[in-house]
Amino acid sequence: MFKVTPNPPDADPVSLNEPDSTRLNEAALDCHIPSIADIKATPRAPSSMFTVDPQASPETLMVYLVETLASVDVMVHQLVDHLDGGSRNALLGISNSVMLAEITANRVLDQIDP
Repeated sequence: MFKVTPNPPDADPVSLNEPDSTRLNEAALDCHIPSIADIKATPRAPSSMFTVDPQASPETLMVYLVETLASVDVMVHQLVDHLDGGSRNALLGISNSVMLAEITANRVLDQIDP
């Protein structure tokens, strides 16, 4: 069976390796990226999955924060013992950041209850 094909073809075939710029532009125009005003206008709906007791005192929250940071520091130091090179250095940097956060939290705790 012989199929009649115009020479040149009526439409340019779209390569599977090259995206169709017209369709990409249309898709980009259809996509709405929210602005900061849109985000701020959206009412905040906090998740109830993980909640902190609203009756908890600032001192209690700070004590929990300090203990959590100390635990994270211990976990990081245990992982550091098993690594070498760049990964070890990255974890030591994280450990330093955690230590600074812990010092800051302790300072706030000292100001709450000297």
